[in-house]
Amino acid sequence: MASPAQALRADSTLHIALVGNPNCGKTSLFNQLTGSRQKVANYAGVTVERKEGFFSTPQGKSIRVLDLPGAYSLSSTSPDEDVTRDVCLGRHRTEPRPQLLIGVVSATNLRLHLRFLLELRELGVPIIVALSMMDEAKRNGMTIDIAGLERDLGLTIVPVISLHRQGVQPLLEVLDHPVPAPPAPLQNGLDIHAEVRRLIQTYVTDRSAGQERLVDRIDRWFLHPVWGPVILLIVLFVMFQTVFAWAQPLMDALESGITLLGELILRPLPDGVLKSLLADGVIAGAGTVIVFLPQILILFLWILALEESGYLPRAAFLLDRLMALAGLSGRSFIPLLSSFACAIPGIMAARTIQNPRDRLVTILIAPLMTCSARLPVYTLLIGAFIPHKTVLGIFGLQGLVLFALYAVAIVSGVVAARIMTRGVKSEEHPLLLELPPYRRPNLKSLALGLWQRAVMFLSRVGTIIVSLNVLLWGLSSFPLPPQGATGAAIDYSLAGRIGHLMLPVFAPIGFNWQICVSLIPGLAAREVAVSALATVYALGVSEEAAPEKLLPLLSSQWSIATALSLLAWYVYAPQCISTLAVMRRETRSMKVVIGATTYLFGLAYLAAFIVYHLTKAITGEA
Repeated sequence: MASPAQALRADSTLHIALVGNPNCGKTSLFNQLTGSRQKVANYAGVTVERKEGFFSTPQGKSIRVLDLPGAYSLSSTSPDEDVTRDVCLGRHRTEPRPQLLIGVVSATNLRLHLRFLLELRELGVPIIVALSMMDEAKRNGMTIDIAGLERDLGLTIVPVISLHRQGVQPLLEVLDHPVPAPPAPLQNGLDIHAEVRRLIQTYVTDRSAGQERLVDRIDRWFLHPVWGPVILLIVLFVMFQTVFAWAQPLMDALESGITLLGELILRPLPDGVLKSLLADGVIAGAGTVIVFLPQILILFLWILALEESGYLPRAAFLLDRLMALAGLSGRSFIPLLSSFACAIPGIMAARTIQNPRDRLVTILIAPLMTCSARLPVYTLLIGAFIPHKTVLGIFGLQGLVLFALYAVAIVSGVVAARIMTRGVKSEEHPLLLELPPYRRPNLKSLALGLWQRAVMFLSRVGTIIVSLNVLLWGLSSFPLPPQGATGAAIDYSLAGRIGHLMLPVFAPIGFNWQICVSLIPGLAAREVAVSALATVYALGVSEEAAPEKLLPLLSSQWSIATALSLLAWYVYAPQCISTLAVMRRETRSMKVVIGATTYLFGLAYLAAFIVYHLTKAITGEA
């Protein structure tokens, strides 16, 4: 069997890799070059994201490109930098050495990025320099003598602007030329820091020196010790308000579409097992979850836009003091923020935290951040039990409740981290961050990011969620009730029996047996809980969409105490199996996984118990 390197040599495709510091514009360049022709996976054996894409030059040359993880040095300090170092040196066991490196250097931060470029120069690999963010540098009053810098470095330098396709055209044209020879090594004993200073003094003119730049004027507000946190809180508050406000028209349209599709599919079929399977297992299962796609994508849109704008590192800086209350540093903020989308990338992002104690605690509290898979459950219960009205004439009450659920999760994470770090000594870890310039989010990159997440979500609907709901439909439908039996048929099914067996454990927190059954498939994917409820309640879509029927049914059959108890449960509920598997891979410890599952289950049960009985006492329910 041919090795990857042998297979590559037999292929006419040029193999290149984008390499550079974090925040250098590398990913924007990758997205602009490859568009939708990219694949995202993990490198074998490690939970480090592997982004591979394909594109063609103007003259038709086929190119395969890797977007390597951002690194500050080849002297790696994290799994991300390990991968970048090993690929560049040709040591990676599954990835052949690139034939050409594209060193992406930000024109706005040459002092930092040129140092890494000089390290790459010593590898003996052909290099082309992509000088990104030239438009931003010009706006800041910087002039770079590209021709002089090119001669001095002995490297081809190509200015690129990744905001549009025309901005990367010069790089495409250079790639049509033959691969350049590897650069000559630097002089022995050369001080790289001194060399960078010399290059900047010789070839860079900064007319803004001594003048206050726009980014500095903005940061006076955004990083202010008082106004900065207030602005961040407003941003997060508006984000959660829009999750409801913007998504509702799209959700209504999806509901109508699912209703129409269900009628078209089910109308020709006679009553029987097949029709029940399609109606209650497939269409109700998938349709009940698909309608929440707009809310999930709006949440992702905010996170992607804040990341591309350069605001996220500033938010990490602002929250460094808050994270210190939890015994952590601001480095934990971005992994925890990623966990609001999904705990899996959040746990993976914690690998960039160098301090072992901080990394472990961040992994353990990441599941407390409210992942997007909880949104369908929150939306269903808030829509059924929280009135649709405004507060103070401005804010929607439903949005306020959603914001409160997220806030409770955040506070709980801080308290849990404080408890975990109490009495455990740790080295001092001052927060050192590179604050990138503010940038207008690239609409193409945002669209591509949303498309990838929509595909990932719908693939889960088409595989995990539908499969689990078909299985649950089978458990809910068989065996059939005996001759002359009274009561609902589902009470005699396997699902009914399982639910009733679980009931003594969960009855003290207000759960009925239907909720107990829905918790089981929810272990595979949180969002399955909603469709599982629809399946257990034997809802079809022959008349109207399942979510639309589920809302009034729950509001009429459940008490407000039960609904609030279930919301409290899902604030802390143990994570899906995929998250626990990633936690095991990241920590290499089954004890950590068992401990995390135990403490999350305990918190969920305690919170649901307190909320259920407190609500009963307030409302006077029996």
